[in-house]
Amino acid sequence: MKIVILDRATLGFDISVDIFSKFGEVVSYDMTKKEETKQRIEDADIVLTNKVVIGRNEMDDSRVKLICITATGMNNVDLEYAKQKNIQVKNVAGYSTSSVVQVAFSMIFQIVTKLNYYKNYVDEGNWQKSNIFTHMDKPFFELDNKRVGVIGLGEIGRDFAKKASAFNCEVVYYSTSGKNSNSDYTQVSLDELLKTSDIISIHAPLNENTKNLLTYENMKNIKEGAILLNLGRGGIINESDLAKIIDEKEIYCGIDVVSVEPILENNPLLKVKNKDRLLLTPHIGWASVEARNRLVKMVAKNIEETTF
Repeated sequence: MKIVILDRATLGFDISVDIFSKFGEVVSYDMTKKEETKQRIEDADIVLTNKVVIGRNEMDDSRVKLICITATGMNNVDLEYAKQKNIQVKNVAGYSTSSVVQVAFSMIFQIVTKLNYYKNYVDEGNWQKSNIFTHMDKPFFELDNKRVGVIGLGEIGRDFAKKASAFNCEVVYYSTSGKNSNSDYTQVSLDELLKTSDIISIHAPLNENTKNLLTYENMKNIKEGAILLNLGRGGIINESDLAKIIDEKEIYCGIDVVSVEPILENNPLLKVKNKDRLLLTPHIGWASVEARNRLVKMVAKNIEETTF
């Protein structure tokens, strides 16, 4: 069999993909442009893609039998047409839970304790000149007894809630699907969650229920000094509205996902005036070394379990 990897770079070159060689010949491309996809997969039996779009045009006249998506989301493949063509499509899920939650708490600690400020204070020689043993110009608070609101209580949301509870936080949640019920935590309305939470963390998928879930009208109700995190999907928060809120009131944000990635130069979040209130990272939440290794192994398992 011939296996074609369309966007190898999205896995990171520190991660080995040698495991796929046991299935046959492997042809790997760092990245693939839209106009290159059809030609590259036409004689492939198995195709691996993270973000490269595979639609009707790409599938026509190909011998592809299996498309392995190296991610959870499947919106880059025309699933209906694949079904018509008897092409199996498999994704992976649950590989990055610990990674996402760890990055979420890293953002919280960075925002709460102002570590960059204090590191710079020392690096710039200010502590050496101080007449007292400490420096407290940027006050910080403890997580103990703070209210943490989780938007989306799926696998990642539950793990985040569990770890927040370990810090003795009061955890409440809003179910974006209306289907998740968890007796360990208090379910509240979105309005109550936004108004009462000290920390708000989004771990929901992007769908018709969650697109622009957070807008200017409801974000203006967030408490002064609160922290808002989005490690779910870009598009859940209206980015223009968020940029406006950040410049209007004291809300601190950790954002790992945006509506168009890589981020566009005209994204309003890049133009906020109060940059100290925004921690923006390039969609790294999923990407620990362990998570990416798990992903590769799960894709290999998907291939092994496929009947051709």
